[in-house]
Amino acid sequence: MNKQRLFITGIPTAGKSYLGKRLAEEVGGICVSIDDMREDLAKDEHWKKWVNYYLDQDEYTYYTTTNYDEQWKNLVTQSEGFWPGILAGLAQYANEVRPIIFEGVNILPHLAHKDLGIPGIAIIGRSFEETLERNMKEPRWGASEELQKLESDAFFNGERPRYKEESNKYGYPVFETPDEAWETSIQILTNDPSASN
Repeated sequence: MNKQRLFITGIPTAGKSYLGKRLAEEVGGICVSIDDMREDLAKDEHWKKWVNYYLDQDEYTYYTTTNYDEQWKNLVTQSEGFWPGILAGLAQYANEVRPIIFEGVNILPHLAHKDLGIPGIAIIGRSFEETLERNMKEPRWGASEELQKLESDAFFNGERPRYKEESNKYGYPVFETPDEAWETSIQILTNDPSASN
């Protein structure tokens, strides 16, 4: 993939989808949601157990008995589990001439660095309050306010520093908001030589 490509990773609620769609519109490209791809993988028994890795558990028990380190390890395990299926899906875009933005929480920096060979960025959110507010508007898992608060805590206080650390390790720029990420993302997608990988 040596054409105009960008991946966006980071915590849920941070604005990955919003940024991806906005960028695609700006540069005449397409935004590919890994979440949508993941839903398609769930129809295949080979990938189903990884896609439903969290849904098959009791959420309250999971978040109240699993510490941040264990939660991150579980996200890594899930992401690595169905990553071959994601790669197969991404390969369908190999000959696409338009710019493409791939976005999703499961594009972990170490996986992207190993297999994608394209620039990427991470969006990690600005505050717990914003994370909670957005999560309550579009719940990721739990239906109750208590569960949504547990999720938001896991996203912001658990996953956020780990996305940041791993992105920094592999040289991917980290931003708190989509607006902060805009200029760098546009530079990458328009092949501006001042863009950073």
